Amino acid sequence: MQKKEIKTVVLCNKNIKVNKVHKIRKILFLTIVIIIAIFPVCSAYAEPLFPFDFSFSLNNETSDAQQLSASIQVLILITILSLAPAIIIMMTSFTRIVIILSFMRNALGTQQMPPNQIIIGIALFLTLFIMQPVYKDINQKALVPLENETINQQEALEVSGDIIKKFMLEQIRNEEDLALFVSLSDIQTPVDPETLPLTVVIPAFLLNELTIAFKMGFMIYIPFLIIDMIVSSTLMSMGMMMLPPSLISMPFKVLLFVLVGGWKLVVESILKSFVR
Repeated sequence: MQKKEIKTVVLCNKNIKVNKVHKIRKILFLTIVIIIAIFPVCSAYAEPLFPFDFSFSLNNETSDAQQLSASIQVLILITILSLAPAIIIMMTSFTRIVIILSFMRNALGTQQMPPNQIIIGIALFLTLFIMQPVYKDINQKALVPLENETINQQEALEVSGDIIKKFMLEQIRNEEDLALFVSLSDIQTPVDPETLPLTVVIPAFLLNELTIAFKMGFMIYIPFLIIDMIVSSTLMSMGMMMLPPSLISMPFKVLLFVLVGGWKLVVESILKSFVR
């Protein structure tokens, strides 16, 4: 009796599996038929995927020229949007702030605390605070006249570039950085630095930002380095050579940083380091 019951159970399971396979095949067949039936209708009423036609021919027709110019404008816009983060880093105070905050985290020895996202967020908001006068000038002298159609796009770009260039030139403390790129370029030494192109001012500004950031990072390192030396010498005198000094010194460094108001001092030093 038990063998017969086992056989009947096995046969039932096989029948269930066969029925499931048949159902799946029917569903697949129906979906394929529906797709084949609907596809011609959809293709007839479908809209193009892109609003611009990127294909062009060699004919001298005005419509082809307009389509080509629109396609080029879209490609230029996509390129500018992809380079927007690099532009923010190169032409604003973002570089100096991120490097100083990274030095501070390494000096504390907290590894990934605060995380990179927090450091980048703090740097972005401090950049917006520092660059706010520059953005106001660009809005008043370039964007508003452009909306009122008193100037064209080319003039608005030139005015915006001059305002950003003025900010970068004000931050360059060591004129040797600027003189380096002027001498390496094929332009003559100008009387007014504001006549220099952005291709010369931007790398000089970046070199200046890196120099200032590393100097401030060194000053941040000094008190925490003293704590590391005191802790390591204390552990050596107690014979605890196998105990990592960083494990003991990190709580003291965090405590010192909190007691003296480290975040306020660091942010205040960063803001005051920019000429406004």
